This record gives sequence, structure tokens and C-alpha cells, in this order.
Amino acid sequence: LRLVLLVDFVQQASLAKFVIMLFMCHQMALEQESKAKEKASTSTPPSGSSSPAVQVPNAGGVPTGHMREANVPIIWVLGGPGCGKGTQCAKIVAKYNFSHFSTGDLLRDEVASGSDKGKELQDMMRQGILVPNETVLKLLEAAMVKALNGTVGYLIDGYPREPAQGPEFEKFIAPVDIILYFECSNETLVARIMKRAAESSTVRADDNEETLKTRIATFRENTEKILVQYPTQLRRINAERAPEEIFADVEKSIDELLASKKK
Repeated sequence: LRLVLLVDFVQQASLAKFVIMLFMCHQMALEQESKAKEKASTSTPPSGSSSPAVQVPNAGGVPTGHMREANVPIIWVLGGPGCGKGTQCAKIVAKYNFSHFSTGDLLRDEVASGSDKGKELQDMMRQGILVPNETVLKLLEAAMVKALNGTVGYLIDGYPREPAQGPEFEKFIAPVDIILYFECSNETLVARIMKRAAESSTVRADDNEETLKTRIATFRENTEKILVQYPTQLRRINAERAPEEIFADVEKSIDELLASKKK
């Protein structure tokens, strides 16, 4: 009888231990699940990382942040004041259906829209404060993404203006494919702008010879520092010639670019 009672006691004790162990395991699992949910609800993505908000399609139906994956040709168009790059950009748009963006135009359009951002930009411009490059790039990217569905490529006119802006563009938006640099002598640039001023009904305050020389000197100093960073993308084009002759060289560069994109 004593032996039977002893066996029964041992069995009951083992069962109790087993039940206690099951209960403790269940509690531990609940605690781990609770901690995981709390961490997921309070965590934020690190600066610069992708988040679901970045992937929301914009008005053009293309998620922002996808310029790099789209692999659409990007061309920077550079040249001194009076080099004729505006004329060449118009020809490129007409022949190749590229989208043409000038950062100056984008800023003016934002101001004209009357948006809160536009009012902020207008105040900065009135005070002579330089618009932060981050703001310029956001406007530029938004315009590029909006046009993405119907464009063959992009012409970024007059950008970058400073050496640091090129790498920032490539980091924030996408790499540049080629740079069309329209070269003219200082004398040609001054002569063209002075002629334009004489023929125009409205004269810009900076369309005088001394101011022009200062603008050109500043442009050359910054531009050479930009171009040296992109030896393989650079296409130097002699802009001293007639527009048709200049465009023949432009066509050659763009045709080669488009052919390389198809490979």
C-alpha cells in the first residue's frame, strides 16, 4: 500500500511540474509577442532609408524615389550667358521629345502657384537669401517624376551651378548620363548679350558689360570645377558657330546616348 501511495504521489508531482512549465512557457511567449509589437509601433526608419511613404504614387502615377530605377537618359546642359543653350534645348525637345527643366523656372513657377512653399521661396528671394539646394532638388525631382511616363529623357538646364551640386543631384535623384557644355569665348558671350539687350524692349539690370564680365568669370570658375568631376560624361561643343552646325554635334551626342541605353 505504501508503495502504491508513493508512486501515485510521484505521478501527481510530475504532472504538476509539467503544468507549471507549460504555463511559464505560455507567459514567456506572450511577453515576447508584446515586446515585438511595441517595438514595431514605436520604431522609425533611419534617415535616408526607404519608407512606405516614399513609394506613394504622385500625380503622374510613378512612385517618387524611382528615378534611378527608371534609367531614363539625363543630360545636364551647361554654358555661359549668351552661349545659345536655350535655342539648342528647344531643338532637342522638338526632335527627341525630351523634358526640359530649368531650376530658375521651377522656382518661379512655385512662387507663382501661391503655395505655402512658394510664399516661403518668395520671401527668401526678396531678402537675397540663396534657396537651399535640397529645396531645389525636391522641386526638380517632383517635376521629373511627374513627366516620367511620357518622356524620352531629361534636359536639366543650367544645373549644377556649383561643384557640390552635381554629386548631390546624383545622390538624391539619379546619375547624369552626359553633359552638353556649349563653349564660347568671353568676347562672344558679351557681344551676344549686349546685342540681345539692344534689341529687347526690356533691359535686365545685369545686362551691362562690366557686370557681364563678372558673371562670366564666376561662371567659368565654378563650371570648370564641375566639369573636372565628370570627364567621361562631358561633351564639349563649339558654340561659336551657327545654330544648325551646333545642333549637328548635339544630335551626334544624343544619338550615341540613346543607342547605349538600348543595349
